[in-house]
This record gives sequence, structure tokens and C-alpha cells, in this order.
Amino acid sequence: MPIRPENRWLYPIDWRELSAWVRFDRAGRRCERCGRPHLTRVAHLGDGRWWDAAAGGWRSARGRRVTLRRVPLARVRTTYVVLACAHLDHDPGNNTPANLAALCQRCHMLHDAAEHRWQRWWNRFRRMGMRDLYEHPPLTRIRLRAAPGRDRHGA
Repeated sequence: MPIRPENRWLYPIDWRELSAWVRFDRAGRRCERCGRPHLTRVAHLGDGRWWDAAAGGWRSARGRRVTLRRVPLARVRTTYVVLACAHLDHDPGNNTPANLAALCQRCHMLHDAAEHRWQRWWNRFRRMGMRDLYEHPPLTRIRLRAAPGRDRHGA
């Protein structure tokens, strides 16, 4: 995932090399959580189980081999796997090897889910605060009258 320009200064100068070392040398071009290979198209069931073509079998969301009796073809989807280097403590300044992990998109999103929920809440909180500070009071009253059933913050 690209780094936002406003956060670029949080990362070390050698971030590209450090990220490449974690993803390719240490992790061996595979997700460190589920084992999905980098830059390959993978068949999956949407619940984390995926087809490991190299091993010729299904794997769980944690990368363990699982046996499936019948798999309905309608449930099988494909995705293109790209590894990213994730900070396990969500602090871009902490670049110790123990804090970095090579994760596929699915594992990275699951790892960051709580952080994303908090960020959505914070962005909404800020927008509501800015509107409360700068919106003209008569316009606020008109807006609230025009939208019945909504609370004062527009939720």
C-alpha cells in the first residue's frame, strides 16, 4: 500500500530496502500469516480458505492444510496476492524486525481493522466539529428542519 505524502516523514529513508528484505528474504515471498504466495492469482472461498497450487491442496486462513470434501464452484473466487510490509503495533517509527511482518491484502486488512474503525470515527468526529464551528447558525436550523429523523450531528 502506498505511503501517504503527509506520513512519508514517519518512515526511514531506507524503507523500500527494509520492506523488500522483510517480504522477500525473511518471508520467502509468502504471507507470514496465511502463506499465500506473492504476485500470484489464488483461488479462495471468501472465508480465508484458499487453494495452494504448489502443495495441491486447500489451506486454512492460517496457512494450515485442510481437507474439503466438495467445494461448490459458485463459491470459488480468485484474487491477485500482493505482499505488503505491515507494522504490527501500527507505529511507522518502530521498524524493528520483530515489529514488521509480510502480509497479504486480506491479512493486512484484518490486522488493521480496529485501526481503520478508529480512523473512520476520528475523521467523522473532526468533520462534525468543523461544521459545528464554522456553519452559520440559521443555516444549521434550516438544515435540521429539512432532515426529519436525524440527530443534530447528521447521523
